[in-house]
Amino acid sequence: MEPKNTTSDGPVPEGGPEPRPVPEPLVAEPETAPVAAPVAKRPRGRTALLVVAAAVLGIAGGTAVGYDVQAGRAPTPLPALSQSDLAYPAKALPPGKAPDPLPASQDRRVRTDGDLRRLIADRPAGWSDDDNSVLGIGDGWLSPDIYARSFEEEGSMYEYFLESDIRRIASAAWKRGQYRTAETNLVQFGSSTFQGAREFAEAQLRYMPGTEIGAGNSGDAIKGSGNGRYFLYEVDRKPGYLPSYHARATVYRGDIVADIHLYDTVPISKKDIRTLAERQLERL
Repeated sequence: MEPKNTTSDGPVPEGGPEPRPVPEPLVAEPETAPVAAPVAKRPRGRTALLVVAAAVLGIAGGTAVGYDVQAGRAPTPLPALSQSDLAYPAKALPPGKAPDPLPASQDRRVRTDGDLRRLIADRPAGWSDDDNSVLGIGDGWLSPDIYARSFEEEGSMYEYFLESDIRRIASAAWKRGQYRTAETNLVQFGSSTFQGAREFAEAQLRYMPGTEIGAGNSGDAIKGSGNGRYFLYEVDRKPGYLPSYHARATVYRGDIVADIHLYDTVPISKKDIRTLAERQLERL
């Protein structure tokens, strides 16, 4: 006989013993945390009221004592409204003792408030006046709208000049030989802080290194200026026309910007534009 599968609990059916049910684990009941005893709250506001009351009494007492002390003092007499002698000057200086006015070389306003055309550097030797200048310079004065035409965006430049408190523009145009021409523009702004001149000059110097409307290079510093530079443009060649060479120098002094241009059909050297810029800087 084949032995039968048996267990201690009885016979086991074929195919293996049936799994016994696993009893669920016993979970201990959580202990209840002890309840903290209530704490008595401290009454608020009493100390603050005492401090405020003491401060009010102190101010009131001090004010009363101050009035009492001041009331017991004799009044201080005020100075007379009309005085026989002035503190300065005690008397007029005798003739010949008064200080001389500042020379024009030291008094900037005497120079810049006068005829601005006189501040344009003298025409170089070998040059003549250019009556056919594209700017149409006649009596030496140039209106802002005419000057704005020399810029790429003339409408925007004209609006900029009006918003920047432009005062006046003195100009001169010269020529030498058949094609070399030069233009000098002194642009004066009305701001007493020189902000208009500085902003205009720095804006021009900022775009000059660009290749679209600038010279395409960083230029060279004008010696002794501290803020001016001169530039040589790339040659402009167009079919059917002579090549066009252009140089420019920009520098400012006080409320005046000197904007100098040099044109020719042959190459322009750095010395040519630098010489014009340095001569104009000396006059300013």
